[in-house]
Amino acid sequence: MADHVALKGRLLLVPSPLDFGGGDTLPDIRQALPHGALEAAAGLHHWVVENARTARAVLKRVGAVVPLAAPLQQLSIVELPRPPKGRPAQPAPDLRALLQPALQGHDVGLMSEAGMPAVADPGAALVAAAHALDIAVRPLPGPSALLLALAASGLNGQSFAFNGYLPVDAAERAARIRELEALSRRAAQAQLLIETPYRNEAMLAALLATLQGGTRLSVSCGLTLQQEWTRSDTVARWRVQPRALPADVPAVFVLQA
Repeated sequence: MADHVALKGRLLLVPSPLDFGGGDTLPDIRQALPHGALEAAAGLHHWVVENARTARAVLKRVGAVVPLAAPLQQLSIVELPRPPKGRPAQPAPDLRALLQPALQGHDVGLMSEAGMPAVADPGAALVAAAHALDIAVRPLPGPSALLLALAASGLNGQSFAFNGYLPVDAAERAARIRELEALSRRAAQAQLLIETPYRNEAMLAALLATLQGGTRLSVSCGLTLQQEWTRSDTVARWRVQPRALPADVPAVFVLQA
């Protein structure tokens, strides 16, 4: 059994920069990823990714620092299956076929569209499948927008929860915000939220309309980008001095009652 396991490859969780991998004026990727992570990524021939286009752009930047093990067009880059939007939750797909290279002794890289794979990311299902197959999982160091935002917020880094996306329906969203505020007060716990960038303004407006004035709200926008900023203040002061949010840059919202 031990010899059989030793022959397997690993699943490497490779973080990607938070700038989504496109454009001509991006910072040096060495500002986002340590050299060890770049070397590990450059040595892989097999990839499972959230977005193939983004992954190729990131790997092109990696290759400018550490030569890739093979030309970009020769790498195997397979996208994770995307759950259908607007439909009831479906059973988790069988992802074992995506890990076949690891069962044959090759390391496989998992890459999110931005940030840490498998955190607020569909790649978690592939990690679970790897564990079920006794494939070793190795997370590599790199950026996570959630942890960067929490650290910058000044809110409770000892007890926090990530809640993903809130409902789009205004009434349901307001009810969920009140629920999270009550939970935060009861547990003295910071609550983290994200939203699709084009709905950033709507999310901020809903938070300011629903939360109590003494609740603290932190917003981190464009983390690791040149124009990044974080504001952490009471809801009452946010209402007096609001700040517009861009519709094309990700933001992380953190509240604590």
